[in-house]
Amino acid sequence: MIFILFTSIFLQREREREGETMESTSYLRFSFILFIILFLLALSWYPLSKPGLLDCSQPVSWCTSKNRIYAKLGSILETQVPESKNHLVETPHHPLDPLTIQEINKVRAIISSYAPFSSSPAIHYVSLEEPEKSWVLSWKKGDPLPPRKATVIALLNGQSHLLLVDLDLGRVSSHAIDEGSGYPILSMDDISVALQVAMSNADFNKSIIARGVEFSDLACITPSAGWYGPNEEGRRVIRVQCFSSQGTPNFYMRPIEGLTVTVDIDRKEVVKISDKGRGIPVPKGENTDYRYSTQEKPLEMEPLNPISIEQPKGPSFKIEDGHMVKWANWAFHLKADHRAGMVISRAMVRDSETGELRSVMYKGFSSELFVPYMDPDESWYFKTYMDAGEFGMGVTAMSLVPLNDCPRYSYYMDGVFVDSNGKPYVQPNMICVFERYAGDIGWRHSETPFTGSETREARPKVTLVARMAASVGNYDYIFDWEFQTDGLIRVKVGLSGMLMVKGTPYQNVYQVPQDQNDMTGSLVSENVIGVVHDHFITFHLDMDIDGSNNSFVEVNLVKEETLPGESPRKSYLKAKRNVAKTENDARIKLKLYDPSEFHVVNPSRRSRLGNPAGYKVVPAGNAASLLDLHDPPQLRGAFTNNQIWVTPYNKTEQWAGGLLAYQSKGEDTLAVWSERNRPIENKDIVLWYTLGFHHIPCQEDFPVMPTVSSSFDLKPVNFFESNPILRAMPNFEKDLPVCGSAASS
Repeated sequence: MIFILFTSIFLQREREREGETMESTSYLRFSFILFIILFLLALSWYPLSKPGLLDCSQPVSWCTSKNRIYAKLGSILETQVPESKNHLVETPHHPLDPLTIQEINKVRAIISSYAPFSSSPAIHYVSLEEPEKSWVLSWKKGDPLPPRKATVIALLNGQSHLLLVDLDLGRVSSHAIDEGSGYPILSMDDISVALQVAMSNADFNKSIIARGVEFSDLACITPSAGWYGPNEEGRRVIRVQCFSSQGTPNFYMRPIEGLTVTVDIDRKEVVKISDKGRGIPVPKGENTDYRYSTQEKPLEMEPLNPISIEQPKGPSFKIEDGHMVKWANWAFHLKADHRAGMVISRAMVRDSETGELRSVMYKGFSSELFVPYMDPDESWYFKTYMDAGEFGMGVTAMSLVPLNDCPRYSYYMDGVFVDSNGKPYVQPNMICVFERYAGDIGWRHSETPFTGSETREARPKVTLVARMAASVGNYDYIFDWEFQTDGLIRVKVGLSGMLMVKGTPYQNVYQVPQDQNDMTGSLVSENVIGVVHDHFITFHLDMDIDGSNNSFVEVNLVKEETLPGESPRKSYLKAKRNVAKTENDARIKLKLYDPSEFHVVNPSRRSRLGNPAGYKVVPAGNAASLLDLHDPPQLRGAFTNNQIWVTPYNKTEQWAGGLLAYQSKGEDTLAVWSERNRPIENKDIVLWYTLGFHHIPCQEDFPVMPTVSSSFDLKPVNFFESNPILRAMPNFEKDLPVCGSAASS
């Protein structure tokens, strides 16, 4: 949950206990700067090879080899390298296209010549200021683009500056100073400063030496501070905590427990050092390395043969102008975003009867991730992260791994972001788009001979997936937006990566005293506790069902009692529709024994039977926050108090945790906006859905977690006149390539 600057640390020798010489301090700074340069170069690495194609239309021996690397196809390894793109010449083609490198450079030039910013403020966020929704909805391909503008959030003299830069006019058209409690997303410079300040502190260094950890093995992270009262106001602070990477790349499993440095980022000074864990051993490094190349014993299971879904004619989807995705009956705009990670816009599905391209959703994205850990200890209480608003899901999304993160024939999309100097850089291969077929069934029915008609009909389910994976420190979040030909959209979140663990003197549960009540998690390895924690992902879903005039309908299943003598039945269920008039009516807590459906409908678009066209949100597994409503983390994360909210569309209300979430008090959240109780019937409305996980760690989560996932569906309800894939073609053997093992030699 923490943005990492991995320090494989600068010193190759142990420093003096009593202080530092000027020479060693200079060496520290030089090594640090060198590391930052190498780190940023690694982030900006960009593959140049073009992908090849696997021809499965050839005889079976062309598809595989007994060496398991497709040896007979000389250029097959090229299929694992996504195609590069020249961003220097890229131009926008759609009103929602992200800022290009040229536009970002122009933004930087405009700001650098803007008089109030002559002292070069730190840039924390630059993104397209999207045009007014009405402009986007009326725009058609070939029309001139609306004026291009950029939103900029900069920090100067401890104040957050919100600027609107007009690229066409070449000037700052709006400038405001935010007076709220929060600060912008952390920058790489913030992380670097925090680490420099901590490493330069003599007391910190003494503690590291006293714990027997070599500085060359030190790896440090920078957890966000949260907000816990007036004592933490008036300054931007961040924590620094460290681990030992001796003998393992998985330093997360070797915490230096109880040592926390609080750093004032702007003043570049240590505020406080908490050092209470010297009696807790650093866990061992054995069996923590998760890399395949280092495994010394085989997996105790029958090996799996390679599997791949091949497309001899190539994929069925098209990416037009870099961001418009067209597949089967779907069309939508896809882009990377600094904060949200991945944004789906203008999602439209073609009507199966009329051929009309109909609107489903104007914009959908993960608005905030709230991750509170359940430990009140001084080194843990503040670990209640807002991953999107504090660190950014886009800037923490690393390049996807071909053939493992994404299958063959995936299309890769880059992110173009901005560093703290306002300079653009490329986050390569951040999103992939691919077709998925996992043997699922689209629809089927069979009739037995007893009915007089032996019929067997089935259709395969092929879907389209847009995927992104953000590595926010120890955790990896995998986001899938999956589009189905029956009009359904499935939004899925997978959690993997490393546990955030706590060091303990206990090596097994038998050593834990029976009256011990300070175990806030489970022992997952010797001297390692996996702390209980939650994950809440709140999605912003601007549904536009056949237009913007929509309503939210709660369809309750109500038990009815039969009258005496009316029926052998004593009870039955009846669906009752309730149209939400205001925001209060649309605050939903999911209840297993009070079942409901939740529809967004267009009252003015009716089917031939008179039903309003709609989509419903269908929850899968979920969890609710159990924290006290007045607990400081829950005040900031109050958008998780309900699983569903509905608000009227407001362009400024996009981030559930507030625009400036870092160290905020929670005065600018979805929960606060909703208190206005605005009318939402037959309006342009936004549906907010929170997907939740309770995580009680176990041994199987060590040293790296198998992916656990949950999802929700946006499913058409009376949107189509009938089954929209009724006339879909079945698969026939003659249409499919034949792939198999090559003959043994």
